[in-house]
Amino acid sequence: MAGAISQVRTDTHNFRERMHEMNKAIALATLVSVAALLVSARVDNKRRDEEEIRRLNLQEVEGLLHKDVKTLAYIWSDDLVVTNPLNELVNKQQVVGLIESGTLAFTSYVRQIEYVHLYRDTAVVAGSETVVWAGKMPNAGKTSLLRFTAIWMKEDGRWQEIVRHANVIVAQVTSGGRSR
Repeated sequence: MAGAISQVRTDTHNFRERMHEMNKAIALATLVSVAALLVSARVDNKRRDEEEIRRLNLQEVEGLLHKDVKTLAYIWSDDLVVTNPLNELVNKQQVVGLIESGTLAFTSYVRQIEYVHLYRDTAVVAGSETVVWAGKMPNAGKTSLLRFTAIWMKEDGRWQEIVRHANVIVAQVTSGGRSR
């Protein structure tokens, strides 16, 4: 009888050890699964945010082409600051005023986004633009190639452009006398 009791104790001990190991394996599998879900959700959110930034850039171009200050005012943060191709530092109200007065206008505006990088609730967008100026601009009727950088911030669940810099790309003369 003592041998049977000893065997039951050994079996019980082995069972507990196996259960403990199985619980550890289940806990590890659960932890790995949760981590994978979190990473997947973060990647999906980042992809969604980048798509939203690209969509807002298209809306901005359309708004500029059609002088849609209502759309632009919604896209732009109240704190927007712009260094424009005329080397002026202007705020949102000044840009809206330039559009409303007919000074800032375009007959063509093509934006090529070459870079988007998200830093949590901030996005940096950079690329090039080809514009044909119109309105009361000093270079109305002329085509310019621009290089731009914009910073977008997500506040209260909504992306808004907060900083923009654009400059005219001037043709450079190579040593052979040709423009690049």
